[in-house]
Amino acid sequence: MRNKRKLLLEQLDQKINPFLHTKKITVPDRGWINTIRTTLNMTMAQLGDKLNITRQGVRKIEESEANGTITINAMKEVAAALDFQLVYSLVPKNGTIDDLVEKKATALARKIVLRTHQNMKLENQGIDDDKIEETIKDLAAEIKREIRKSLWD
Repeated sequence: MRNKRKLLLEQLDQKINPFLHTKKITVPDRGWINTIRTTLNMTMAQLGDKLNITRQGVRKIEESEANGTITINAMKEVAAALDFQLVYSLVPKNGTIDDLVEKKATALARKIVLRTHQNMKLENQGIDDDKIEETIKDLAAEIKREIRKSLWD
């Protein structure tokens, strides 16, 4: 199961990789549809004809995109009408999915080890800082290998 999970993680990272460098793209204030349509010097009526809807229907679509309520299917339809394609992905905020799992595994390991260490200190069985860091590193590697569900709590 571990090897399968690792393989799935690697495959997902590969699929997302092309999008990792697009983080600096910001959506125009009026949305992509309006921006592309007006840049192409296309009227609402012309886009409406391509979509088999009215000019007012195009306005509603542009408004729904601008306020974030448009559906993915509607975006696909408009993209096709404009001879574009919709590109859609979820991308980690910082780095790759592997980086995210590493960060979460290290944080969880640190929490577990420090909690255990605190209990051991109360019983005069504490360990030194180097050993704590080594234990955190080892536990993080194990958690990462298993991708424990508790990683996401």
